[in-house]
Amino acid sequence: MAYRPTARTEATRLAHRQRLLDAARQLLSEGGYAAASISALAERAGVATGSVYNHFASKQELLAAVFRHVAGHELTAVQQAVGATRGAAEQLRTLVEVFAFRALRAPRTAWALLAEPVDPLVEAERLTYRRGYHTLAEMIIAAGIEAGELPVQNVRLSAAAVIGAISEALLGPLSPVGERTDPEPVVAEIATLCLRAVGAGGT
Repeated sequence: MAYRPTARTEATRLAHRQRLLDAARQLLSEGGYAAASISALAERAGVATGSVYNHFASKQELLAAVFRHVAGHELTAVQQAVGATRGAAEQLRTLVEVFAFRALRAPRTAWALLAEPVDPLVEAERLTYRRGYHTLAEMIIAAGIEAGELPVQNVRLSAAAVIGAISEALLGPLSPVGERTDPEPVVAEIATLCLRAVGAGGT
């Protein structure tokens, strides 16, 4: 007779899975993907090392699930902030500022989400994450053109340039952020650069 999980065993299974996800998020914020070994994950979650594979086929699958959750949370926060403003220039400025300040509050997590070398499974999630920001920027720019707030331009290209500028200026090897004690001027300059790049007036 096939084993059928009871409500109690299913609840236990889900609780263990959640503990692993929580442990992975903590390790990610502390040391990036390099810190999230299977043994470290199991120790942090308080479970046996072998039991990790009862919930995830591999470390990569676990980290991809964590990436999906964390990145989705960050993208939703930016989308909600942008949705609360009006006008292409203000929405684009909001996108830059909310993205940047959230990244600067958790720089290790931001590095893991945007730039740290990762396995292909996690890289696929990263691409989905970046597409979400690109789509948001595209919508802002397209609406701005339609409303006469922005000049006609290649929307897809402009959106890609804006998202690339934000991540490179914040986390790239030439970023000045780490050289200053106050990141606000840097974020303001990135926002101004992006607004000028899409032709927003009055910036």
